Amino acid sequence: MMGFGLIFILLVIGAVAYAMGWRPQQYINQQPMQSSQQTPMEILNDRYARGEIGREEYLQLRSDLEK
Repeated sequence: MMGFGLIFILLVIGAVAYAMGWRPQQYINQQPMQSSQQTPMEILNDRYARGEIGREEYLQLRSDLEK
């Protein structure tokens, strides 16, 4: 009887955590933040490669960083 009570409590705690949005898969695929390890030029190149900024803005920012 005592073992069933403990299992029941753990199941209730697990159900509450699941209902509140905690999912183990969320933490498996996360990548560490790299912004503190990248130079400003690397960040600029990444933004241009992802298409966040256009060619003219990229060239202007690159020339600003090279000064």
